[in-house]
Order: sequence, then structure tokens, then C-alpha cells
Amino acid sequence: MVPRSSSPALRASATLLALTLAVLSGLLVPTAPSVGATVPPEPVEPLEVTIETLTPGEIPTSGTIEVGGTVTNVDDETWTTINLYPLVGGEPMTAPAQLREARRTDPLSYVGDRVTSPGPYAVIDRLEPGQSATYSFTVARSRLDVGARGVYWFGVHALGQDTAGRDSVADGRARTFLPLVEQSSAGRRPDGADVTSPVPVALVVPLRRRILHEGDGSLSETDVWSEELGSTGTLGRLVSMGGLADGAPITWLVDPALTVAAAQLAAGNPGRSLAPTIDPDAPDPDAETPDPQTSAGADAPTDPAPGADGSDAPDESVGPTAAPSPTGSLAPDPVDTDDLDPAARSLARAAQGWLDSLAEAVRGSHQVLALPFGDLDVAGAAQQEPRLYAQARRLSGGTLPRVGSDTDPGLSSPLGYLDAQAIGIADPAETILMTDLEVGLDDDGRAPTVVSVDGREVVVSSSGAAQGGPGPGRRLSAVSMRQRILSEAALRTLDPDPQPLVVVLPPGWAPDDPGAVIDELDTSWVDLDTVEDAVSGVEPTVVDPADLRYPASQQGSELDADAVAAVDDLLAAGEVLQDVLTLNDRVGDVVAGEAFAAASYTTRPVRRRARESLTSGTRSVGDLLARIGVTTPTGVTLSSASGRLPATVVNDLEEPVTVRLDARSDLPMTLGVPDSIQVPAGGRVGVLLEATTQRQGIHNVSLLVTSVDGVPLGGRADLPIRSAQVSRVIWLIMGSGAVLLFGMIGLRLVRRVREARRAGALS
Repeated sequence: MVPRSSSPALRASATLLALTLAVLSGLLVPTAPSVGATVPPEPVEPLEVTIETLTPGEIPTSGTIEVGGTVTNVDDETWTTINLYPLVGGEPMTAPAQLREARRTDPLSYVGDRVTSPGPYAVIDRLEPGQSATYSFTVARSRLDVGARGVYWFGVHALGQDTAGRDSVADGRARTFLPLVEQSSAGRRPDGADVTSPVPVALVVPLRRRILHEGDGSLSETDVWSEELGSTGTLGRLVSMGGLADGAPITWLVDPALTVAAAQLAAGNPGRSLAPTIDPDAPDPDAETPDPQTSAGADAPTDPAPGADGSDAPDESVGPTAAPSPTGSLAPDPVDTDDLDPAARSLARAAQGWLDSLAEAVRGSHQVLALPFGDLDVAGAAQQEPRLYAQARRLSGGTLPRVGSDTDPGLSSPLGYLDAQAIGIADPAETILMTDLEVGLDDDGRAPTVVSVDGREVVVSSSGAAQGGPGPGRRLSAVSMRQRILSEAALRTLDPDPQPLVVVLPPGWAPDDPGAVIDELDTSWVDLDTVEDAVSGVEPTVVDPADLRYPASQQGSELDADAVAAVDDLLAAGEVLQDVLTLNDRVGDVVAGEAFAAASYTTRPVRRRARESLTSGTRSVGDLLARIGVTTPTGVTLSSASGRLPATVVNDLEEPVTVRLDARSDLPMTLGVPDSIQVPAGGRVGVLLEATTQRQGIHNVSLLVTSVDGVPLGGRADLPIRSAQVSRVIWLIMGSGAVLLFGMIGLRLVRRVREARRAGALS
């Protein structure tokens, strides 16, 4: 129970003490919240008030403001006759630094006066402990004693009665920011036009999350995926918010591995497939095109064929097309979900529903920025192995898998920090997003929106706009976020040459009300744009790379050498597997996608688990390759300097493979092997190896199964080869004997001829 006193000062001191103890206890107890998670604040007053609707999101020139929300009794006593009043600050804030300071203001501090006339604006009769009730009321613009442009405090106070009675101190309160930009006709030009020029505002919606795989390539943490992709999950709510944008242009910052993962879940979360992706009957795209003159005969025309429209230009519609985005091949084909078990079926349908919603949300005048595949930790890669970035960027391609939206390359870390090395290896066409905290803020809390770092343009996002609103209550609620963004934009209208406002929503954030964010951002003085359009034509401010404020904490959490080595091992294993499979030219990219996802910014808090995922994948691929083996006789004897060695290559995989054999001997011996050996699925192929040696004795020979490029796969056979050559002396003796034998035979023939002639003469 929150202590109550007839003295407002004592009561405020008590609640402030409770708040201080709560904060200190939170500092002393170690916690490990997930990225972007928010810890609910401890209640500091007996009544907890929220603002869930605020329309419009600015102080209008006339009319009313509609306010609504909830009041919850977090006390252990019953509260009655709870009166609610609006509150408005007296002096406007005119600089972003003031908003930052205001957000840190003690929730119980005085920030403005209640509007009591005609009041109360709403009454809740009774709230039992733990009970909640909704409220709503309107307050006329004329009741708000404000006139100067800027950002004002706005809030709701709840004053109730418990067993101790009633006093004038608020028993619950909620606060937010409310800008005043458009003034009355006195502040307009003689022609009636508003003096305020619209400020370009770009809202960046990041879609990124941790993606880890089992050894066989299937996704792990499926229970978390089910929650995330649902209508109440983080990813589900962000997509819903975009779908409710009603055509307002926004910028999506998407990890393509995320939509591949959703497609994998929609297909029942299968492991990586070794099935054919090449039609063996299709023409070889690498084959040389025959010469038309030689293939068609002497009568064939020598001029190029005219275009389809009858012009002299060749018809490009029937010519070669650009290679498809590699990410399109990483997502498995859809399946009949009725064949899945109930849990997998439910997850598959949620994943497919999310993909369908995303495809609908990104249509229209939106910009889609694709992160390097897997949301690769580019800062760590730039330090350890820059080529990883190029590979991850290639995998991202130019089309969002299973969504079909065209993408542009984009780069940003979850917290917006990128060191100079990461910027330096980025693709020249990339849209790079960086937090203004790294660039540095001036005394008023301002920073340029576009900077140039070593000749590379970088878009600077507002960290303040992504911080949300003040307490008490949820600082990152949909209304709090929206009002902070509007307030930051409103302050830019006060500048003579206002800079565009770029806001990257904080990591892990999701709107409690997806429809409460974008609609109210569309005011007459806010020009909602994509990042590309918002910063178009803005002259960049040159920033020395040495002046970037890259925190040591960021540097310490980057990929280390061991992690990069584990990534390299899995990448190499995937390349070998693809080289071996005769009819599959995609599995290498699939395995690479798994590797990059484990080397992501989002896996920084779980590097050990990510390393286990990498080593498990490498081991699994190695086990597949080891199922291709070789058998030989127990021993072979050569009766001459050369001979043939029989061997059999065995393929225990369900797909055909193309391999070769590498023969090694401990004594000098030449072993001729074929350049490649094609083995059918589950089959075996016999080969004869030519063995040649000039040295007698026993040769211990090893036959290793390798890829065509000579990378060992694991299969091996060892056998002894005995060389039993006949010596040259024996060959000389045998030759001499043969000469003597044939000489004697010749001599006897001569004698027989002579005797025959002599006998004929006597007769």
C-alpha cells in the first residue's frame, strides 16, 4: 500500500522515497532483459493512469482534444469517486535537448497546472484493488492557456478517495508531450497561408530478429517464432502498423533472412534440402552458342534478326534475362499444411499469414532497404574478414524472398552504431543509417541529418525521437512514441532551415496499438517521406572518421576471430557440399545463409549459442559428405611395373554426386585416377586406377574421396600393393636361353634338310 497523508508534501515525499528504493533495488538485482525489452516500472502512486488515445497529436488552432485511457488500482485499498483532469505545461520546450531532459524528469515533479474548469472531466465511481476502468473526455482548445510555438507537457491527473479521505495531491498521473505548431490567424501570412513549411519525416521500421538453426538446417526456438509472428508479437504488430499506414510512405529495413525463415516455417520447418535444383535435360547455359552461319548453312542470313516490333533493334524480350536474386532460391517451396502435425501446422499458418501481411504492407510508395543477409555483424566482419560482407550482400539480392518487393541495399546496426571500417566496406549504393549519438549533438541537442564520412554519405537518425515519452507509465507506448516523434519534428519547424527528421524505431519495439502511430503523424506541417525522398538534396556535413563516437561496448561485442573461423568452416562445408551434389546448385547459398544468421548483430548477446549453431551445422554437413565412400580389395600384387587397381565409389546419399579419388602412397608410385566420377543416388560405381612403379616392395596406398576440386570428403580406403617385378638378369638369362633354343631348332632343321637331300640323291 502506498502511504497516504493529509499533508501533500509528506505524501509526495513518501512516494518519491518508494520510487527511489524501487530504482535502487533494480540497480542492485542483476537482470538480463532481451534486446529492446522494457521492464514495467514499479507503481509509485496508488492509481496507475495511461493515455492510450490522444487526438489530434498536436494542439489545434481551435476545437477540442480527445483523451482516453485506463485507470488501474494498484493499491490494496478500494478507491472511489476518482476525478480526472487534463494538465498542460506553462512554458514550451524549444530545443531537442529540453525534450531529452524532460523525459528524465521525476514522474512526481510539477510540470504544469491542471485544467479544472469546468471539471471534473471524467469520473470513475469505484475501483477495487487490481481493478481497471477506461476513461475518455474532451478538452476545448480554449481551455489551454498556451500561445507560443513549441512543445508542451500534457497529462491526465486522477484524484480519488480512500479510507483516509481526499486531498488535492494527484493519486495517479500520466504525461506526454504535445506540440503547438500551427497558430491562429494572427500567426499566418496576409494571404492566409501557414507560416510553417512542412518538415520531411522518414519513419524507418526495422524487421530483424535472432535466427539460429539446428545442425540439419531447421530453425530452432520455434516456440518463440510462433509468438513473434502472431498478431500480438513484435513482428506481427510492426507489420500491422505498416498495413494500417493508409498509403503513408514509410521505409522498411528488413533482413532478407527473416522472410526466408518465415517461409521455412510456413513449409513445416524442414531441414536443408539436397534435392535437385537443376534440370538435367535443360540446355547447358555455359555451352557455346553455335555459329549461325555454320549451323544454318550457306543460305542463312548474316544480319542480326530484327526486333519483334519490326525495327532493326534486336528483341530484348526474348534475349537473356538477368540472373534471379539468390535469396529466391533459399526459401523452400510451399507445402500442404494439412500434412503437418498440429503444432507445426499452426506455426506454418502463422508464418504464411505474416508473409502475406508483409507483402500487402510493403506495397505502394514505400521504400524497402535490405540488410546484408542474416543481419551480418558488419562492424565485426570489417575488422576480421571483410569478404564476409560481400558474400552476405550478394545473398540479399534485389528482391525480398516470398514477398516479391524490390529492395535497395541498406545498412544499420540495431542501436545505430557503425564504425568507420564498416562504413568503408559498405556497397557504394547502400543507404547507411547511423545514430546521432555517434555523430555528436550540439548544446541544443541537434545534429545534421546527412553526413559524409570518408566520402560516403550517411543518414543520421534521431536517437531522441526513438526514446519515447516521459514516465510514469509506458515510455514506449504507441502514443508516447508518436508524440515524441511529432515533438521532435515540431521543434525543427522553429529552425530557419529545418533538417529532415529520420527516426529508426528502437530494436524490439512493437506498438501496443498498431493503428495509433502513423495516422496522427500525418499533419499539415509534417511531410511523411521515405528516407530516400526525405534526404534528397540535403547537403552532407563532412565528419572526420576519427571524430565518430563509437562506444567501447560496441567494439567489445563484435565478432571475434574464433567466431569468424566458425563461420568460415560452415561456409567452406556448404561450398563443398554443393560442388559434390550433381543436380543441386543452391545448397551452398542455403548453408551460407545459416552461417551469416549466426554471425548477426542480433546474436551478440548469445555468441556461445551462435557458435554452437555454427559448429553443429559444420558437423552435420561433414556427416553427409562422409556418406560417400570407397572400397578396394584387401591387397593387390603387380606382376610388372604397372597394373590396374580396382576400386568402388559408394554413394549412400539419396541424390547423385560427382566426385573424384585422390590416391596417395608412402613409396614412389604413380596412380592414375579419372577426372570425375558420377555416382547415382544410393548407388556404386567401379573404377580401375592405373598404378605404375619402378620400385619393388609393399606400397601402402590410401584412396580418398574428394570433390572435383580435390577437397577430401571423409571417405577413405587403405590397402597394400605388392610390386613383384622380374629382374633384368633373369630377363637376360631367359633371353639367352631363348636364343640358344631357337638356334638349336634352326640347326636341327638344317641338318634334316641336308639328310633329306642326301637320301634323295642316293635313290
